[in-house]
Amino acid sequence: MTFSQATSISNRLLSSLPSNDRDRLLANCESVELTFSEVLYRADELISHVYFPTGGFISLVTPIDGKANLEVGLIGNEGMLGITLILGVDVVPFYALVHGSGSALRITASSFLRELEHSPTLQAVLKRYLYVLMKQLAQTAACTRFHLLEARLARWLLMTQDRAHSDHLHITHVFLAYILGVRRVGITKAANSLLNKNLISYQRGDIVIRDRIGLEAASCGCYQVDKDTYRRILG
Repeated sequence: MTFSQATSISNRLLSSLPSNDRDRLLANCESVELTFSEVLYRADELISHVYFPTGGFISLVTPIDGKANLEVGLIGNEGMLGITLILGVDVVPFYALVHGSGSALRITASSFLRELEHSPTLQAVLKRYLYVLMKQLAQTAACTRFHLLEARLARWLLMTQDRAHSDHLHITHVFLAYILGVRRVGITKAANSLLNKNLISYQRGDIVIRDRIGLEAASCGCYQVDKDTYRRILG
């Protein structure tokens, strides 16, 4: 298996490209390791590189009045970081925080734009992905406003499991409170409820998803909406 074939399998956007377009893009990529809690971009920073996660995953976090933060999106191997470049906007709208350590493919913004110009197929795929990401952002905003914390936490754990490709997640209550924009006591109460239903186990920052079907039932409908949107738009 060639380098291009091996790496593209791990990112669903790259895997969806015809081999010629994919190989040309991958020829300009380098493999990097994403480190947990690493800040790839701060809000309004210039985009120097585009990231296609293959093993790690990234939280999109928006600051609120300089005092609090809220996760509004999550990018794993189903997507990419730096999508605003296709709109001609070379700054990131959110903090990009590594949520799960692992591998990614990185390409300079200039090389990405050059490949974008020469590949109508790449343009079409990424425009569809942009729609999916916009839908996720809107769904998260509505979820945060209208749904109970326990259901939101269940949704978030499912989304994270999808991107970590593991039942074992290393996440502290402090980090969950930061990401979901609530007090730690609220996270503790919601996590204990899921624990008492035998949906998860939790010990010293290690969460194990024990009953995925039950966790999906405990989640709000936003999780399924996100999955259905991706499947319908990107296949």
